Amino acid sequence: MFEKQIKIPTAEEIKRLVPLPRSLKEIKERRDREVADVIAGRSSKLLVIVGPCSAHEIKPVLEYTERLGKLSDKVGDKLVLVPRIYTNKPRTKGVGYKGMFSQPDPDKQENILKGILTIRELHNKNLEVSGLSAADEMLYPDNYAYVDDLLSYVAVGARSSENQMHRLVASGIEVPVGIKNPMGGSIPVTLNSVFAAQSAQIFKYRSYQVATGGNELAHVILRGLVDSYGNDIPNYHYETVMQIFEGYRLSHLKNPAVIIDANHSNSGKHFRQQIRIVEEVLQNRLYDGDFKSIVKGFMIESFLEEGNQASDVVYGKSITDPCLGWEDTERLIYDIAEKA
Repeated sequence: MFEKQIKIPTAEEIKRLVPLPRSLKEIKERRDREVADVIAGRSSKLLVIVGPCSAHEIKPVLEYTERLGKLSDKVGDKLVLVPRIYTNKPRTKGVGYKGMFSQPDPDKQENILKGILTIRELHNKNLEVSGLSAADEMLYPDNYAYVDDLLSYVAVGARSSENQMHRLVASGIEVPVGIKNPMGGSIPVTLNSVFAAQSAQIFKYRSYQVATGGNELAHVILRGLVDSYGNDIPNYHYETVMQIFEGYRLSHLKNPAVIIDANHSNSGKHFRQQIRIVEEVLQNRLYDGDFKSIVKGFMIESFLEEGNQASDVVYGKSITDPCLGWEDTERLIYDIAEKA
């Protein structure tokens, strides 16, 4: 039995309550083009999607993205920086902190209406302070409509990449959608997900039968895999990337692109290993033109303070997976820019 608690307005109603200001729309449109140009190969810049594992509190997230905006001014000739503002968090066991969308106050009961309004305000303020539109994970396809005018990059997580509705909705999104390899790591399944997202589809979405033209900017994210014993196995290495390269060629998929997620099962959640992983991928780009052509950038988990904590006692420190601190992040981004 479902107990009705709070009636949630439609996405259209929410957007009227907290609109994207006209003054910020041009910034968002320019950013959409910059990110899309990298994935489509029209730009030689690298994409760096970077930020906290979860955005659990507004003030430190805005301080982080403001710093990122200033850093972007210095490396913008080589890199397109995209703040990672993840407001939905998958929970393997179904319990725990579910992200700002569900829990705008991490230590309190879910309040989804407040969460949606808080997220829209956060994205507006982020654009004001940083000039950088953000990325988020599409954990719940039905909820994407509440933020579809705010994001310049969308990710489909490893637990969702085999889900039909995620693939269908991705086919109608107008910005790049990165689809992570599933937890088991199957490359054919990953490419099938991209194929579905790049294809025209007809399906029921919200209250309508809808038709999409396919999203040619859908692409692969390699995040490592977990074997049947629970061991993390990395897949950022040369051999896996080139297997993806060949799979794109044989499948005749558009805009071949791979983003390397440097954390999660690639690092075994040993957050400092992200630096080493990025360095190895950058080295491989130097020695193989095909590898260089398909690797379009990185996902990096980073916050003001390194590591993580059980609750938000330490300002700017992750309450979910551990992250790089700002100083290491800044050095790493400069290094990526130098070697891009």
